Amino acid sequence: MMQLDPISLFKSLSDPSRLAIIMMLKAENELCVCEFTEALNEVQPKISRNLALLKTNGVVVNRREGQWIYYSINPELPEWAQEVVNQTYAGNHQLIADAMTKLEKVGPSADRPNILCCGS
Repeated sequence: MMQLDPISLFKSLSDPSRLAIIMMLKAENELCVCEFTEALNEVQPKISRNLALLKTNGVVVNRREGQWIYYSINPELPEWAQEVVNQTYAGNHQLIADAMTKLEKVGPSADRPNILCCGS
């Protein structure tokens, strides 16, 4: 089990973009950078910086598939941290409602990286 302290978790979640990223990952399980940029209307460098901080703090993990890197919530988060994420998501869906609507308009999750990252 990883060692994540409360200060690191709450600092990670204190930024609106990072909180939205975590909530979107809770909703979708896994997303790539281009999906975050589209849904949150943020530039890629800002999204990447936020994802790097979340990864450094152990809140998210990533995996590479072809040319894309997909992010997900770290499955090894301590139980207390998982509960914080779960309860935050359960009680605050409205915080990401617009972002999720934007993603749904792009297309099914399996097609979105091709559409958003390649302009296909």
